[in-house]
Amino acid sequence: MKFRFDHNNINVFNLEKSLKFYKDALGLIEVKRHEQANGDFILVYLGDGVTQHSLELTWLKERTETYNLGENEFHVAFTVDDFEAAYEHHRQMGCICYENKEMGIYFINDPDNYWVEILPTR
Repeated sequence: MKFRFDHNNINVFNLEKSLKFYKDALGLIEVKRHEQANGDFILVYLGDGVTQHSLELTWLKERTETYNLGENEFHVAFTVDDFEAAYEHHRQMGCICYENKEMGIYFINDPDNYWVEILPTR
């Protein structure tokens, strides 16, 4: 039996704002969408155009307040070939929320305050 990593899911409060952020910040594009017939929820799968892994964004119609992420001890990680250019891009976007220069990584936060780790391709 062999398992393959398929996708991660996060719930988002404002789907359009999140789609724009993930496109602008990470170049992710929509690869699949499911809209519940009664309109209760929308699932949007984002991909990087390279790997089969996707990030699933779930929007819930009845949600009236932003999500409480608690201690925020979980995150998604991306590697990038041009780390310095990515850092400058995210600095200009104003979305860098944490840096660990000793480890050579940093984190950005999305509109719902999920953390995304950025690390250089090694």
